[in-house]
Amino acid sequence: MSWAGTRLFKARRLGHAALFCLAITTNIAGQDAPVVTGNARVDKLLGQMTLEEKTALIRGAREDHATDQGQAGYLTGVPRLGIPPLRFSDGPPGVLTREASQAETATMGLAATFDIKTAEQNGTVIGREAKSLGIDVVLEPFINIDRDITFGRAYNTYGEDPVLTGAMGAALVRGIQGEGVMAQAKHYVGYDSDGNNVMIDPQVLREIYVAPFADAVNAGVSSIMCSYNKLNGTYACGNREVLIDILRKELGFQGFVTSDWGATHAASFLNNGLDMEMPGPGRKEDPQSAMFFSFFTLEKPQPPPPGKPDMSFLDEKALPEEPAGREAGDIGAGRDPRINFWNLLQSGEVKEETITRAAGYVLSEMDKFGYLDHPPDHKIHEHATEENARIIQKTAEEAAVLLKNDGAALPLKSADLGSLAMIGPGAEQVVAIGTAGERSVGFPWRQVGPFDAIKKIAADAKITLAVDDDMNGTPIPAELLTHEGKPGLLRTEKSGATQVDAMVDFTKKSGHSLAANAEATWTGTLTIPSAGSYWIYLQLLGAAGSVSIDGKSVAGTTGMRGGVHGDTVLGGKDGLMPTTDGLDNLRAVAELTAGAHSVTVSVEGDTSNNVEQIRLAWVTPEQRTRNHEAAIAAAKAAKTAVVFVWTRGNPTFGLPGNQDKLIEEVASVNPNTIVVLNVSQPIAMPWLDRVRAVLQMWWPGDEGGWATANILLGKVSPAGRLPFTWGKRLEDYPATDPAHPERSAKGVNGATTFSEGVHVGYRWFDKQQIAPLFPFGFGMSYTSFAYSGLKVAPASDGGLDVSFALKNTGSIAGDEVPQVYLGVPAQRPLEADFAVHALAAFGRVHLDPGQSQSVTLHVAPKRLEYWSSTANKWTKATGSREVLVGGSSRDLPLRSEVTVR
Repeated sequence: MSWAGTRLFKARRLGHAALFCLAITTNIAGQDAPVVTGNARVDKLLGQMTLEEKTALIRGAREDHATDQGQAGYLTGVPRLGIPPLRFSDGPPGVLTREASQAETATMGLAATFDIKTAEQNGTVIGREAKSLGIDVVLEPFINIDRDITFGRAYNTYGEDPVLTGAMGAALVRGIQGEGVMAQAKHYVGYDSDGNNVMIDPQVLREIYVAPFADAVNAGVSSIMCSYNKLNGTYACGNREVLIDILRKELGFQGFVTSDWGATHAASFLNNGLDMEMPGPGRKEDPQSAMFFSFFTLEKPQPPPPGKPDMSFLDEKALPEEPAGREAGDIGAGRDPRINFWNLLQSGEVKEETITRAAGYVLSEMDKFGYLDHPPDHKIHEHATEENARIIQKTAEEAAVLLKNDGAALPLKSADLGSLAMIGPGAEQVVAIGTAGERSVGFPWRQVGPFDAIKKIAADAKITLAVDDDMNGTPIPAELLTHEGKPGLLRTEKSGATQVDAMVDFTKKSGHSLAANAEATWTGTLTIPSAGSYWIYLQLLGAAGSVSIDGKSVAGTTGMRGGVHGDTVLGGKDGLMPTTDGLDNLRAVAELTAGAHSVTVSVEGDTSNNVEQIRLAWVTPEQRTRNHEAAIAAAKAAKTAVVFVWTRGNPTFGLPGNQDKLIEEVASVNPNTIVVLNVSQPIAMPWLDRVRAVLQMWWPGDEGGWATANILLGKVSPAGRLPFTWGKRLEDYPATDPAHPERSAKGVNGATTFSEGVHVGYRWFDKQQIAPLFPFGFGMSYTSFAYSGLKVAPASDGGLDVSFALKNTGSIAGDEVPQVYLGVPAQRPLEADFAVHALAAFGRVHLDPGQSQSVTLHVAPKRLEYWSSTANKWTKATGSREVLVGGSSRDLPLRSEVTVR
C-alpha cells in the first residue's frame, strides 16, 4: 500500500465518520471555521470558499480544449485556494482517454481467476496507467451483479455471485488506490438490468446487490457512482434510502457520491445523498451538449431547447456479423432543466450548508490522496509498459477456463503441431478487448495473435492459417474506381484544390499517408462486377472519416470533435480488432447490384496532430466463398484443427454470424477439432458433442495471444473458473424464464421485479434443480486434485476457519481453486430466504505434481448473517449449518456440519 493508501486507511480508523456527522455550526476551539468534516484543513478551506467555488467542487465541467485529454469528467477545482482540478476517466477495465492505453483482461476474465492477489495487481496496472495519462479518478470497479445475461452491460461485471464480485472489486480498489489514484465503484445500485425501474426487497437488496459495494467501502474506496435506474420507484441518484440510510449510515461510507453521466434528474437530489453531478454543462459546440446540462448551478435556469436531444451517437454500432445494435435508452430522460440550485436556494429547499457538506466530502478525499499537497501535474508520462504487460499476460493465463477436454486433446502434442490448422480471425489476431465501450482499447503494436505466438514458441510447428472471415480485406482496386468516365477518384481538398487518386490507400503500410489535419473528400464511381453482399471496410488512424455509396452512409467513425471520450480515433475502437497494421476498422455490408455506383469518402483530422491514414477496402462475395472453402480444406488436411470464435454479447446467448456453422463444418471433416472462445457471457453450443475440447479465453487484453499460445501448448495449465452459471438454454436463467415476465428488462407495467430474490445465478439453478451445462466455479485442468480431511472451527473474529488437505494427484504442476459454500441453517429463520448453498470463501492454490498442502479458508462473520426485514438489521443465523468444500458449486466432495453460536 502506498503512502496515499496508508493515509486513507488511517483516517478511517481514527473515527473520521463520527466527525463528519457533527453539526455544521459547531466550532473547533481556536478557529473560526465551522466543523463540516472534522478535518481542520478542509474545514478552513471550505470557510474561505464562495458558494460558487463550492458548487465547482460538486459539478462537472469541460476542460479547456488545449489540455483536455478526452476524459469522461472534469472538476475545475479552486485555483486561488490551491485546490487542483480533477480528471475522471472511464473503465473498466483500464483507462480511456484520447491517448492509447494498455488493454487489460476483461473484467469477467479477471473474475475467472478467483485470485485476489491478481485482482489487486490489475488495480495496480490501472492506477499506473491513470498516472501515465494524467488521470486522478478512475470510474471502476463495475461491481453490479451478472443477474441477466441479456443486460447490455453484463459483460462488464465480475459475475453472478456477490462474494466473488465484492472480493475482486475490493482488491481492485486497493490496487488502484495504492498508486495514489482514486477509484469510483459503480453503479449503485440495482443496475443489473436494462429495466428502468427495478424492484428489489430489503433482504435481497443488501445481501446481493449492495454487498459488493460494502466490500468496496471496507476497502476504502474514495467514491461511488450512483446509477441511471430507478430503485423501487425512486431514481437511484436521488434515493435517500440507499444513499443515506444504507450507504452512509449502515455502511459508514465517507467518500463522495457521483451521478452517472446524465443520471441527475433534479437539483433536489443533493438533499437525498448525491454529492456530485456529472458531467455538468457541455460546451455548446460539443456533439452531446443538448443532452447534458447542469442542475448544480447558481445561474438562473433557461427554458429547455426545443425538440428531443439526438442520442444516436450513443447507440451501439453493430458489426456485419451481428444483429442490429442496441439503442442508448433513456439516459437523462424525465429531467426538468428549469429548476436548479438558483430556484431551490431561493425557496430554501436546498441550503448552502448542504452544498458545503457535499463539497467537504470531495475535498476530504482530495486531501487524503495528497492532491492538496502535491497537485497532479496532468501531464502525459511514460507507460510502465513491460511491468504492466507481465501482469496482463499472467491474468489472461490465470483466467483461461478449460470447459471440455476429451481424450486429453489439450495441451497440443508434437503430433498436433506437425499438422495443425488454426481457423478464424481470432487465430490471426488476438481478440484483445471484445467490446470497446468505455474501456482502454490497447496498444495494437503489442497485440501478437495466437498463430504468430505459437510459431515463435514452437518454431518447428507446421501450421496453416485460414481466417475464414477476413476482417482486414484488401484495398478496392484502381480498375474499379472512376470519375466522370476517367480512371481514379477525384480528391477535393478543403482549400478547393483537386487531384485524382487511383484508389484510397493512404497508409504507412502503402508507403504514403496524408499530412496531419488534412481534410478531403473523394468522389466518383465504383463499378461492381457482379451483384452480391460486399463487405466494405473504412480503415483510419489519426483521422475521422466516412464512406457512402449511392448517397447512403455505409460507415463512419464514432470519434467526435468534443466527444466525451475524446476526439481521436484509436485502433480497435470501432471494430472487434484493429487492422493488422493498427488502424481503426469500420466494417459494414452493402448489398450491391452489378454496375456503377456513386461513392464518396471523406476524411478530416481528429486533433491528434498525427499523420492521417485512410484506406477503403473490401471483401467481395467471391472472396468470402474462397476464404471459407480454404478454411474447410485446411481443417480437412490437418491432423488437428483449432477454431477461434468470438462474440461481443450480441446476439444474446449465441455466436454472431456463421461461426456455429463454421465449427460444425470443421468438426465434420476433422475429428480432432478444438474450439477457443473469446466471449464474455454464456453462449449456446449446438456443436459441443462434436468437438474434442473447448477453451474459454475471454477477451484477454494486449498480451492475450501469448497467453492463449501458452495454454494451448501446455506451458501453463488452465485453472480459471466460471464466474457465472453456463446454462443449457437461455430460458433456464431466472431473468429470462418466460414464466416470469416481471423479471425481464421490459418488466410488467413499467417495473422489472427481481422476484427470484436471493436465488441469483447458480442459486436459482440449485433451487429449481436445473442442470447447467457448466456450473458456477467450474473449470478443468491438465492435472487433477484430491480433497480430504475437512475441519471447521470457530474463528476469533466470529467467522469460521475451514481447513482441508489438497493434493495434486496428476503429473504436472497446476493451480486449484477450492471453494467453500454454506448450506441453509437447520433452524431457518422465517423472516428471511436462503440459497440451497452460497459461496462463502475461495482461494487459489499452486501445487507441484504429487504435492499435498493444508489449506485454510476463512469464512467472514458477515457470511453467517442475514438481513432481517422484521428486525431491520443484520442477524446471525445460529444453530447447525452445513459447510461444503470443492472445486465448483456442483462438485463439493467435502461436507461437515458446524454449530454457529
